Amino acid sequence: MTNYQLIEVATRTTPSELTTKPGAKTATESSTTKITTTAQEGPSISTNMGADCVIPNNNYDALNHGSLLVNANCTRTYKCSNGHILVNEAYSCNSNANCEIRGDVRKCYCNEGYTGNGETCVPTNMTNCWDYFDAGFTVDGLYIIKPSYWTGVPFTVFCNMTDGGGWTIFQRRTDGSVDFNRNWMSYKEGFGELDHEFWLGNDKLYYLTNQGDYQLRIDMVNKDGAPYYAKYDLFRIHDESDNYRLSELGTYSGTAGLGYELRYHLNHSFSTIDRDNDAGSNRNCADIYKGGWWFNDCAFSNLNGVYLGPSPSGIYWYDLPAGSTGILYTEMKIRPV
Repeated sequence: MTNYQLIEVATRTTPSELTTKPGAKTATESSTTKITTTAQEGPSISTNMGADCVIPNNNYDALNHGSLLVNANCTRTYKCSNGHILVNEAYSCNSNANCEIRGDVRKCYCNEGYTGNGETCVPTNMTNCWDYFDAGFTVDGLYIIKPSYWTGVPFTVFCNMTDGGGWTIFQRRTDGSVDFNRNWMSYKEGFGELDHEFWLGNDKLYYLTNQGDYQLRIDMVNKDGAPYYAKYDLFRIHDESDNYRLSELGTYSGTAGLGYELRYHLNHSFSTIDRDNDAGSNRNCADIYKGGWWFNDCAFSNLNGVYLGPSPSGIYWYDLPAGSTGILYTEMKIRPV
């Protein structure tokens, strides 16, 4: 009868669920949130041939509302929505997947040893950037990971393979193009662009730092263009039920002061403009400092403040040589100990 086969009925399938390619980006909360991906849909085809939708092939196959159809070689999908067929010509199998029929369902399936939706497949044992570095990957860029105990789909991170390699970056500031004065949900889920300015997301950071012992490295460039760094040989946060509290911070080494800038915030909860969890009784430090952070009462550091903003709202590291504000660049990253 057909070159196509019905693969599922999902009345709320969205375009972003149709295509997920490694390294691609789309908005999840706003125009600057680009951590996931979106399909490129083809034209909408109107039909009125007695069924919800009809595929315009030689057999005029019927497709019920909300159903999804994939063609024989897994290079195109058809979705029926309110009498219109949405054609997705960007559908394709990952290099570690095959187009197969399993249980009467044709789609892309990841090969053994990989997990994902068939368009995105990640090795089942890649839980952070160090796993890639240890496997011989030495180029900075976008990689897909799935931390231990993470119940969601694998997600993309930016890996820094310098200074020993295998660093998973969770924050970067470069030019002020992304607003970091955001609400709790934004910091929970993450925002920005992974190859530019971004916050990876507190949920992801929790799962990353609780699958083993991790060290933290912070790179900064001060207002004179000079680079500095801070390292802590242990770093861990708790989950949302504990307000993503900065629960562990190890011994400091580096050139960016004496290390008290972050230690002052140890055992304090994360705060945002709409969730005041700081130790101050009569003020919201996140509102004063214009960014989400592990505020005490209030801060000796805040790398999520306003880019090149004045004190106290600017990006801030108390004992940074040549001045605590006016910081041009920051990057926060973690790696297994």
